[in-house]
Amino acid sequence: MKKISILLSLVVALVSCNGNSQNQLKRYSVKSGNVAYKTTISGKIMGGTITGNGTEKLYFKNWGATELKEEESTQTTHIKFFGKEKTNSTSKHSMNKLDNGESYSVDFDNKTITAGSDMAMNLMKQSNTDADEAGKSMLEFMGGKKIGDETYQGYNCEVWEIMNGKQWIYKGVMLKMEMTVLGVKTVTEATSAKFDVSVPDANFKLPDFPIQKTEGFMDNEEFNTELDEMNEGLDKIKNLSFEEWKAMATKNDPEMKEMSDEELRQTYDMIQKMAKMGIGN
Repeated sequence: MKKISILLSLVVALVSCNGNSQNQLKRYSVKSGNVAYKTTISGKIMGGTITGNGTEKLYFKNWGATELKEEESTQTTHIKFFGKEKTNSTSKHSMNKLDNGESYSVDFDNKTITAGSDMAMNLMKQSNTDADEAGKSMLEFMGGKKIGDETYQGYNCEVWEIMNGKQWIYKGVMLKMEMTVLGVKTVTEATSAKFDVSVPDANFKLPDFPIQKTEGFMDNEEFNTELDEMNEGLDKIKNLSFEEWKAMATKNDPEMKEMSDEELRQTYDMIQKMAKMGIGN
């Protein structure tokens, strides 16, 4: 399942990229931005309900080469079982920063920061492919399709229908997303958005926590080895039927086991298309 996870990460990363050149990394087609989001979660699970809400701040400059996201959220699960009721609430505070190929993930619970090399950004640096077109191609390969244009928060967005939901995208920046997975609906929408504005350096400052560095994918031959192994895995998957792949995918992966046949079929079809495309080559 490791190679499948890497593949899905690549897909998601490329979808969010927009515009690229050999001389300057461009993840978006707008130079800078400051976006505030709110998220709501609601649904029914196992005879109970799940609700949640959260906020997120997004800051970026230099066409997205430098970016910081900070999210705070809470989630409550209420279950009735044989006449008994149980309520469980959790909270989350996360911060992630990208800086010209380096990534930083803040663990507020343990007060540490993990630093490494961002795979998608380094791939973009090495690739001559126009990331805007690559991103749209990835959306289409995932079964997505553009269903129109719509103004949101005063910006003309492309509206894409994709697995389990829709996204509203402005020049590569997601401004709204609606997703429904296993009966739980998540809506993330920008409450304010400003682009091509000055974003102070203070907005990209990380907490004063110890930084733990990890070996980056692109620092040695490991990443190329991963790509070669992933291609070999994709070649094998390409020859598997859906039932054969499903048995393999769900054998030791709890998250896959919880997916419906429809969701598994969509994932299988996407991976088959990626295998034919030769994403690691």
